Amino acid sequence: MAVRIFITGGTFDKEYNEITGQLFFKDTHMHDLLEMGRCHVPVEIRTLMMVDSLEMTDEDRDLIVHQCIQCDEERIIITHGTDTMTETGKVLAAKVKDKTVVLTGAMIPIKFGSSDGLFNLGSALAFAQSLPNGVYVAMNGRYFNWDNVRKNKQTGMFEELK
Repeated sequence: MAVRIFITGGTFDKEYNEITGQLFFKDTHMHDLLEMGRCHVPVEIRTLMMVDSLEMTDEDRDLIVHQCIQCDEERIIITHGTDTMTETGKVLAAKVKDKTVVLTGAMIPIKFGSSDGLFNLGSALAFAQSLPNGVYVAMNGRYFNWDNVRKNKQTGMFEELK
């Protein structure tokens, strides 16, 4: 069975405006990344939104939950901004049962060329296929339970709480 990939935005898909110096959203880069990574896992991709996770609303999270519940796939990856992954993870864990959901993202936009996004996506694909049902965060080559991880803003790495 295919892995479902839901796109929600975050640094993962941001682009850089060279004139204004601002980051913005245009389109997802998911198809290019899967091709670049030579992915042979069957996937179904759907863009739900393109927002910075600091601007994500309760309604946005409700949409993510609804889509996870409604999709046929039992293995799900959500690209998400790194600042509020655990908030979305909490909502997902309370409402999405009998599926494996992996949130992943990037600290550096894919378009910058030196992004961690491709590596995080590959890790998320592997974890989504191998972990038991539950909600996880996949960053820096590791997976974490959604409720036992934090983003260390000094190091730019994700780490266990305990």
